[in-house]
Amino acid sequence: MIRDTSAQDRRIQAENPRRRWIVIGAVGAAVLAALVWVVPTVARLMSAGVSASSASLRIAEVKRGTLTRDISAQGKVVAAVSPTLYTNAAGTVTFTAHAGDKVEKDQVLAEVDSPELNNKLEQEQATFDSAQIDVERTNIDNRQKQLTAKKTFDQASIDRQTAAREVERNSKGFQAGAIPEINVLRAKDALAKAEIDVSHAEQDSKLLGETLAFELKTKRLALDRQKLLVANLQRQVDQLNIRSPVSGQVGQLLVQQKANIAANTGLLTVIDLSALELELQVPEVFAHDLAIGMPAEILDGDKKYTGALSAVSPEVVDGQVVARVRFGDDKPAGLRQSQRLTTRILIDEHPNVLLVERGSFLDSGAGRVAYIVRNGVAERTPIQVGATSLNSVEIVSGVKEGDRIVISGTDAFNGTQKVVLN
Repeated sequence: MIRDTSAQDRRIQAENPRRRWIVIGAVGAAVLAALVWVVPTVARLMSAGVSASSASLRIAEVKRGTLTRDISAQGKVVAAVSPTLYTNAAGTVTFTAHAGDKVEKDQVLAEVDSPELNNKLEQEQATFDSAQIDVERTNIDNRQKQLTAKKTFDQASIDRQTAAREVERNSKGFQAGAIPEINVLRAKDALAKAEIDVSHAEQDSKLLGETLAFELKTKRLALDRQKLLVANLQRQVDQLNIRSPVSGQVGQLLVQQKANIAANTGLLTVIDLSALELELQVPEVFAHDLAIGMPAEILDGDKKYTGALSAVSPEVVDGQVVARVRFGDDKPAGLRQSQRLTTRILIDEHPNVLLVERGSFLDSGAGRVAYIVRNGVAERTPIQVGATSLNSVEIVSGVKEGDRIVISGTDAFNGTQKVVLN
């Protein structure tokens, strides 16, 4: 007997048409959502020639604010007044101060024993004393000669007076007929001779006075010259005691104690601690922006001090320009030469401008192009750059406040107009 297939049969429930449309609708919605998400991305990929990872880029927002142009560098403390003291004569040096000692102005720091200079001073002093005695002797001789000349003049005057009286007496005798005329004539000749002697004696006295005055002046000039020579040697001997020209600190001893030194040898340096400055190495690109008197900020630990730019070197060495900053009214205590302090020179300020963080995009686009990020796409946009500082750059045109700019290097974009950021 053949069995039927009833044991293999099962009941099938009839499908609900409504449920079928629900499933179809759900699948369609999922497909539509996928298309909404994929289509813009595909569109961006199709419109852009290059894609890049946003994680490898630096993006900054354009903001409005005050751009302060400044230069920051490590400044080295140097002494604005740091004289080196020299000896003016050969000899043996003895230091009375050591490196690091605090000294006052005119304090003796070293003594140089120079027998040669001391001996020369003694010789010239003896010559001066001899010249002084010579002047005094000449003065006495002149008085004696003047007295002799005066005596001669006085004698001639008396002889003239005697001759005049003789003429008068002979004239009266001749008029009375007691004396011949020849006697009168002889008396008149004697009077004329006496008058000539008086005139010559007077002229000789004046000429002798001028001669003696000239000789005495010559002697005194020689004495004055010798006096100046002695004073100069005395000054050189006094300078053998090396004195500090400023109040400060002994910097460095340049020779050994008790060393035998030649003339014009440097002995030691003195640092004026009241006139310290900061020496900066500034990149040459900022050299044309620097001007004497620009304000500066000096950072010592957590304290800030004011200063001003006092000097700028006209020479560029290894791409650097040396500048000096002078401290203001207040300065850090306990500064030492060659100490390092962070220094910031304020060049100028640009208030209420659009600015963005400084980055490599300035070099990549030569300051004329930037990539602005909108909806995940960086678009190449022409810009105009204004003032720049170490941290920020002013953008004059091409962007607006709130825009986001790729500030890292954009060389990898190869100048593409649009770049998709993944």
